[in-house]
Amino acid sequence: MDTITRYLALCDVPASAEGELGELGELFTEDAVWEGGGSEYAERFGRTEGREAIVAMLSAYLPPNPHFRTNVHLLLPGTVDTKSRIAQGSWPMQQFSRYESGDTEVMVARLDVTFRLDPDRARISAFRTERLFSAPLMGER
Repeated sequence: MDTITRYLALCDVPASAEGELGELGELFTEDAVWEGGGSEYAERFGRTEGREAIVAMLSAYLPPNPHFRTNVHLLLPGTVDTKSRIAQGSWPMQQFSRYESGDTEVMVARLDVTFRLDPDRARISAFRTERLFSAPLMGER
């Protein structure tokens, strides 16, 4: 789906920019929920409700905030089921990150996302991420 692909692209660093936070918000419904799943991500991310709160939470990880030096998300093949005006998708996602500290990491998570299919676009109404695997990357710091 274009919406989830655009969401991940807007969360890439250095590709993301302050001006894109408005575009990021437009990908979510007003009453959207973003949450971490599984023991690690439930504790780390918790549950955030509402478009504005979600954008505020995500912006803490994006420029100009110093969290990632570089970051890229790769969406792997998944499934999408559509019923009426709702679509539910599930994908594995791989993320490569270099943090401001210089540490590097490869991570795999499962994304379970519900979309409302509006006439102009699909918007995220529920987003759940659960970490499945992570390991440091070796190489130049």
